[in-house]
Amino acid sequence: MITYDDVLAAAARIQGAVLRSPFLRMDGLSRLTGAELYVKLDHLQATGAFKERGAANRIALLTADERQRGVVAMSAGNHAQAVARHAALAGIKATIVMPRHTPATKVTRTASWGAHVVLHGETLAEAAAEARRLEAEEGLFFIHPYDDPAVMAGQGTMALEMLQDVPDLDAIVVATGGGGLVAGSVTVARHLRPDCQVYGVEVEHYAAFAQALAGQEIKVGGPTIAEGIAVRDIGQRPLAVLKALQVPVLVVSEHAVESAIDSFAENAKQVTEGAGAVGLAAVMSFPEHFRGKKVGISICGANIDPRILANTLMRCLLRDGRLLRLVLEMPDRPGMLAEVSRRIGDLGGNILEVAHHRLFSSPSVQDAQLEVMIEARDAAHGEAIEASLAELFVLRRL
Repeated sequence: MITYDDVLAAAARIQGAVLRSPFLRMDGLSRLTGAELYVKLDHLQATGAFKERGAANRIALLTADERQRGVVAMSAGNHAQAVARHAALAGIKATIVMPRHTPATKVTRTASWGAHVVLHGETLAEAAAEARRLEAEEGLFFIHPYDDPAVMAGQGTMALEMLQDVPDLDAIVVATGGGGLVAGSVTVARHLRPDCQVYGVEVEHYAAFAQALAGQEIKVGGPTIAEGIAVRDIGQRPLAVLKALQVPVLVVSEHAVESAIDSFAENAKQVTEGAGAVGLAAVMSFPEHFRGKKVGISICGANIDPRILANTLMRCLLRDGRLLRLVLEMPDRPGMLAEVSRRIGDLGGNILEVAHHRLFSSPSVQDAQLEVMIEARDAAHGEAIEASLAELFVLRRL
């Protein structure tokens, strides 16, 4: 168990090396969720994530011998960049083992800090095994991303700053992968404001803490947009803290995380990765816990691949009904395309893409098939456009 004094000491130790990030009330997100929502902008750290806090504290505590030997870490990205940066600042050699599927942006940014990057394994567990092998073989000091008291204390400085800035928070909602951040956060909250409820948040395919706390066998796996918290082997020290302090862990869906990424972009003008958005996803998915309360969440990371971000925003537009993908069956005669365009334009829709098929897709040689993507203001507007087109044509949604 770490203590509040451990977190205070970590805060003093990392001061100047880690940004004290803004903690701001977000009106757009507050209206969306029904809670008075404050967001800790920890994605403004130099490496784009909160992990700098724990890495800076752990590296500051290394002995002279450990510094001489160098360090090794395993990570899906944010801990990797944090260790690489603070090792570089301290003049220490760093080796980082990352799973092969790690987003390219995280791999290149880790290497840009001067670390030697090794891509190994399909999972974080396999990367961890390789990191442990290098630790033994090359005599490196292993910096665990979460199951280390110094790392846990460093991560807890984020909640410390939140409660120093807004002392009357009713709840803090924390992304939970290996558990270092939530363990540090609840340690601070129980000391400064015992009535503040701390929640952990996991994504549905990697709900290891929720399973462990319920006494279930841990079964995780599969693709997730929240790869930063896609952890099978959770920290035993953080688990002990969560059990002792009875921290509830909420589980959110993939779609909820995607919607939270979109909501941050639209309502707060902030970019976040999947793991960085799960706090908002939890507030949106479990409104009964948070409505009318003063709630603190964080964007704990923003290292999202641009292609993934673009695809996520497009998927949300489709789900929200602001993009329509329609297939229209129409007679193959002059004026049909003009009629489709006129009806869409008269209702204020915007045609983004059109594909006109005659030879192979249409059921009759006298028919044509039109695939059209339309931008609408909202779902109701899209339904009005669809209804107008359905008056003349047989259509279906893609």
